[in-house]
Amino acid sequence: MKFTFLGHASLLIETENKTLLIDPFITGNEKASGTINIDDLNPDYILVTHAHQDHTLDVEQIAKASGATIVSNYEIAVHYQNKGLEAHPMNHGGQWNFDFGGLKYVNAIHTSSFPDGSYGGQPGGFVLSAENKEVYIAGDTALTMDMKLIPMQTNLDLAVLPIGDNFTMGVDDAIIASDFIECTEILGYHFDTFGYIEIDHEEAKRKFKEAGKTLHLLDIGQELTV
Repeated sequence: MKFTFLGHASLLIETENKTLLIDPFITGNEKASGTINIDDLNPDYILVTHAHQDHTLDVEQIAKASGATIVSNYEIAVHYQNKGLEAHPMNHGGQWNFDFGGLKYVNAIHTSSFPDGSYGGQPGGFVLSAENKEVYIAGDTALTMDMKLIPMQTNLDLAVLPIGDNFTMGVDDAIIASDFIECTEILGYHFDTFGYIEIDHEEAKRKFKEAGKTLHLLDIGQELTV
């Protein structure tokens, strides 16, 4: 699998036969909008962890252009189905086998509402199984003991964790999270987009290294293959 960082908490994941887009917030992100053209993405699926604008801003436009299936919790899926878009609803603890592999929707501790204040269901993350690889995409979350459930069923090859602090886990809690999920390869996201979540990159990498983990911090448009 190939992961391309699109800024903030947006990722493009390419499997052997399908492309998955995670939480597209690109046109509203000054750091990404000059580098990433959403018309070029053309995903088969759009995975949405929760309803906040910095995770859903470009969902509708990209889904209309690409015909992508939106995968999210029940409330978010219905929200987009009511707009005439294709969506697959899930809920916490549920899993489904898609044509690219498996997804399980897992717990996250955060909030979830659309920009107009309407209810966006409960936030979550995804465990992705494809090409004999297992990847945890945490979404926006605090450190939670529920993370300890993941390695009981899954041997993770990579975990995508928020590290920007203030609205989510920071670096120190993300290191504890990596212990809980028993994963040593971490892709950091949800950092540097705006002042509240700016981090010291070298310090963050040093702390993970001292904990026996590798923290990958990608530039926008940079790729990581798992």
